[in-house]
Amino acid sequence: MSQAFSRRRLLKFVAAAGAAAAVPQWVPGRALGKDGTVAPSERITLGGIGVGNRGAEDLSRFLLNGDVQMVADADLQRSRRERIKTMVDKHYGNSDCVLYREMYDVLGRDDIDAVLITTGDRWHTLASLLAAKAGKDIYCEKPCSMTIEESRMLADGIARYGRIYQAGTQRRSIENFQLAARLAHSGKLGELKEVHANTLAPLTQNPWLPAEPEPPVEECDWNRWLGPCPWRPYNSKYVAGGWRGFTDFHGGGILEWGSHTIDLCQFAAKSDDTAPVEFWADNYKFGLYHSDWRTTMAAPKTNVIYGRYANGVKLVMRDGGWQGLGTCSVKYVGTEGWVETGDSGEIRVAPDSLRSELSVVTMAGTDPGTHVRNFLDCVKSRKRTRAHALAAAQAHVAAHAAYIMATLGRPLKFDPKTDTFLDDAEANKMRSRAWREPWHV
Repeated sequence: MSQAFSRRRLLKFVAAAGAAAAVPQWVPGRALGKDGTVAPSERITLGGIGVGNRGAEDLSRFLLNGDVQMVADADLQRSRRERIKTMVDKHYGNSDCVLYREMYDVLGRDDIDAVLITTGDRWHTLASLLAAKAGKDIYCEKPCSMTIEESRMLADGIARYGRIYQAGTQRRSIENFQLAARLAHSGKLGELKEVHANTLAPLTQNPWLPAEPEPPVEECDWNRWLGPCPWRPYNSKYVAGGWRGFTDFHGGGILEWGSHTIDLCQFAAKSDDTAPVEFWADNYKFGLYHSDWRTTMAAPKTNVIYGRYANGVKLVMRDGGWQGLGTCSVKYVGTEGWVETGDSGEIRVAPDSLRSELSVVTMAGTDPGTHVRNFLDCVKSRKRTRAHALAAAQAHVAAHAAYIMATLGRPLKFDPKTDTFLDDAEANKMRSRAWREPWHV
């Protein structure tokens, strides 16, 4: 067969065979899962949408699971979709992975159970909602939204359509970050007072790169690449990954890492269903985010933004002052001690008595393997994932609100129940962006 079986296709096959009274006398053991493989009826059929570099890493972890069958990929760039086909076909030893330019072709297939969405940020919310509406479960890379409004649309839409959703904030599934959160939850740090998130220079800019001739649609569909964003002329640097740092396409350095680290801080503070009620800073000379995050343009030595939750816990978003434990570090501070960790897997604590709580961790913070497995298990059980849509949305709301505060350069009060800023019309206008026609859910 040119395409892999899904549970639905297997049932159709059995029904057709019964109607024709053509019951097979012999069935390969692998079809029943008797040789250690997973029977086709138990496999999750997967489609890809916009699977690029990070997406390929995610996909490689999906392919390690025998209960997954990757059957199709859609991408607006020919080179990317052909790269994924080569990867998938090599893994399965066949040529069955079907390629599409248009994601609606993947979403329209009733034999696909779930989709891996790893487009640029501008498409994440819209593509996720379209997938949910089409009855697909969703693993979507971060950042998951471009605005506060999109964040709420995402959480509400996933709940409305009853789908399983996993944000690609894989650090929720990695041991050292889980251990640090458990220390905060256990009370062994005392009363939790501060949660610190490693972020980057916050601000974006929005110039147009020089116009270049558009490539043929089959090579790169520029109009589709832009999607819901405002139109601008084609430049090859955008599609080669250089879109970060441009306001139309990107939420800046707070969102870039904060979608991970603010998310972890909210988890540690047991605030997955809310956001801070105020945001402020002591130094309003914020730097510009650069696509090479090691480069901060026109920035002070350290960019620091503060938030405070209704229960008094302070959220500290900063790009400096860390102990060198790896990228995307977090620190949780209580009245009796603190814990800090990052992508190296190393954990530091105070006082020394807390060292007995630590264990050796070897997994890198960027490895999505356990996070992918959690998603697959939840697709089967229909239970909430670790990085479910509401938790992801609330962390993104906090990041967007902090970005708005940095852009306006003044303290802001925020109501997380209504997603509105108090007594600041200009800030409230920045909570949403219009989607370019004809894009809608």
